Amino acid sequence: MNKKIMVTDDDTAIVDALKQILESDGYEVETSTSGNPIARIRKYCPDLLLLDIWMSGQDGRDICKELKSHKETKNIPIIMVSANKDTKKISEEAGADDYIEKPFGIDQLLEMVKKYIK
Repeated sequence: MNKKIMVTDDDTAIVDALKQILESDGYEVETSTSGNPIARIRKYCPDLLLLDIWMSGQDGRDICKELKSHKETKNIPIIMVSANKDTKKISEEAGADDYIEKPFGIDQLLEMVKKYIK
């Protein structure tokens, strides 16, 4: 069974690109472009979540905090994604497991994913 990754970003072009990259590396990928993906994340139960910090609707920081505060979702590794210069600080404050700054290379992304999916 393939490992499941959920990509959450309000930019459909980024979502489509990440989906293609991850699927070509053998992962099962679910996507969400809505600002409130928590119910979908709980239903899909991914092995890893790539979460944009700046989402329309609910902010990625709030989504991360919400997921990390519940027993059934707290162990899902969350990698926050942003072009913000404070991505590291924001990710740490939200309780994310890691972060990756846009723009990033395909190899950098896949290395980060493999770090959290065994």
